Amino acid sequence: MLAGDAEFAAEFEDALGEHEQTPDAFEAARTHLAYGERLRRSRERTLAREQLRAALETFERLDASPWADRARAELNASGERLRRRDPTTRDELTPQELQIALLLAAGRTTREAAAALFLSPKTIEYHLRHVYTKLGIHSRDELRRVLAMQAPAREPVPAGGSA
Repeated sequence: MLAGDAEFAAEFEDALGEHEQTPDAFEAARTHLAYGERLRRSRERTLAREQLRAALETFERLDASPWADRARAELNASGERLRRRDPTTRDELTPQELQIALLLAAGRTTREAAAALFLSPKTIEYHLRHVYTKLGIHSRDELRRVLAMQAPAREPVPAGGSA
């Protein structure tokens, strides 16, 4: 996790090799998830999806729902389920935007939301601008009101990844 950009892939591959020597599928899946997250943040989305799919498959098999939700959210963020690009979907929030909106509407600061999602505050602000535009609002108070009105039709989105 602490390796630099040039060497993190080799470190994760070594860790996955070590996991092959043990029967603990859960820990191997966590490593796949962490590797996929790091790859996605390094803009290696295609490679990230491979690791994230492996993690998701294992978490689902083990019925580790919070971890499966986290892997699914990372897959969505990687573009795994690309939405159609047509006028009917233009104003829909992406999974990442919805997750950020829910955290901020719950009272978290930009920095707290960034820390919870392992993103930078600038990335949170970028997505928040899109949320405001799509929802036609201008403040966090309005965001809270809009999301509260939509709450019954929306399923909860995991906010981090602790289990």
